Amino acid sequence: MPACRLSTIQPPPAPVGARLRAGLLLLAVGLAGCASPPEGVLTPVAQSAPGATEVSILVATTRAPSGNPGLLYSGERGDAVDFNELVVSIPPEASRKVGEVQWPRKLPADPSREFATLSASRFTTVDQVDAWYERNQSPTGRLLIFVHGFNTRYESAVYRFAQIAHDSGTDATPVMFTWPSRGSVFDYGYDKESTNYSRSALEALLKGATESPEIREVTILAHSMGTWLTMESLRQMAIRHDGVPSKISNVILASPDLDVDVFRQQLADMGPKRPNFTVFVSKDDRALTLSRRISGNVDRLGQVDITNPLYRDEFEAGGITVLDLSALQVGDRLNHSKFADSPEVVKLLGQRLIDGQAVTDQDLGLGAELGATALSVSNTVGSAAGMAISAPIAILDPKARDTFDAQARRLGQGLGDSIDGVATGLTLGLAGAPPARRCDRERTEC
Repeated sequence: MPACRLSTIQPPPAPVGARLRAGLLLLAVGLAGCASPPEGVLTPVAQSAPGATEVSILVATTRAPSGNPGLLYSGERGDAVDFNELVVSIPPEASRKVGEVQWPRKLPADPSREFATLSASRFTTVDQVDAWYERNQSPTGRLLIFVHGFNTRYESAVYRFAQIAHDSGTDATPVMFTWPSRGSVFDYGYDKESTNYSRSALEALLKGATESPEIREVTILAHSMGTWLTMESLRQMAIRHDGVPSKISNVILASPDLDVDVFRQQLADMGPKRPNFTVFVSKDDRALTLSRRISGNVDRLGQVDITNPLYRDEFEAGGITVLDLSALQVGDRLNHSKFADSPEVVKLLGQRLIDGQAVTDQDLGLGAELGATALSVSNTVGSAAGMAISAPIAILDPKARDTFDAQARRLGQGLGDSIDGVATGLTLGLAGAPPARRCDRERTEC
C-alpha cells in the first residue's frame, strides 16, 4: 500500500474557513457578556453560612491534573481516570435565584450569597469511592450521572452540576463525568476529539454502576457535546453486551450537539434493548447554529422542529419524548443551557424526568396529552378549553398519545372539530399540506 502523502490532503476553501472564524468570533462575543469568575474557585473556604445547603458530588474525570489547587484539573487529556469528591455550598434560598450559579466575585467566596467549595478530596482507591457512595446513597438506589458539554472548564462543570442537583430536588445520588474540554470556543475540534478519547472511560463508569448491587437504576443527563460522548459510550456497551444494561433506564439529552443522521444510526446500533430517551430542543439555540454550519449543514438534534412531520413521526415511532423550549426565555444569551437555567425545567427534571416518570398535563398543561406542541395547540384551542398552557414548553410524548381521545371527549363536543384538526394534522394541516391520517380505535376501519 503506498504511503499517504501530505500533499494529498487539501485545506478547506478559504470561504469556509472564514465563515468558521466569523462564527466562532460571534459565539465568543455572545459569551463575553458574562463576567468571568475569578480563577481558583475550587480552593476550599473555611466554613459554610447559616441556611446554606451542602451538595457532595462524586467526580470521575479523564482530564489531566493541574498544578493549581484552585483548579484541580486542566483541559488537557490525562492518562487515567481520576475520582474526586467535591462538596459545594449553595447560598440560602433568599440570596439566590433557582437556575443560576452565583459565582464568587472575588476570593475567598462568600457562602452567604455565592457558591463556595467546602472541600475537594482525591480518591485513590476503590474503597474510598465505595465509602463515598455509602454516605450519599439514595434510599431509592437511583444514580444520576451528568456529562457536561463543549467549552466547559472543570470548575464550571462542578458548580453547574451542583446547581442542577440542588435546584432539581432529585433524591438521586449525584455523579459527574467530566472530559477534557479546554473551555474555549476556539477549541471546538479539540473538545470533540476529547469526547472520543473519553468514550471507553465513560463506558467503564456506567458498567461499574450497573454491576453494583446497591444501585438499582441509573439516569444519565448529558448536555451539548456531552451527548455525543454519552451516545457513543452507550452504543459501545450495546455492541459488547447485546444491548444496554436495563439498569440504565433513562437518558436525558439536553441541547444535544448531535448530527440527526448519526443519532439515528446510534439508536439502531443499540438495538431494542436501550433506555428511554428524553430530548430537550430549542430552535433558537445559537451555539447549535454554529455547530451546524461547521458540520456539513446537517440538522443538529437539539435544534429540530418537532412540528416537522418527518421528525415528529420518527420520534413517535422510536418512543422518544421531546420537550421544545424554543419559546422559553432565560438569561443564557446563546439559548444553549435552558434546561438548567429555567426554574420550571430544572424542577421538572427532578420531579419527573430523573425519576423516569412520564411528563403529564399536570406538568405542562393540555399539550402534554395531545402529544403535539403546546404552542400549536394553544393557537387552535385558545382559552375555550378552560385549560390555559401554563408554561411555554412544547412536548412530543408518544406515551401520551394513547390518552388523547379521552382528553378530547372531556373537553366536550363544542371543541371536537378543532381538537381533531390538531390531533390528526398537527401543524402540518396548519401549513396547508394534507393532514396525516390517524386510526380511530373506536371504529373498525382505519
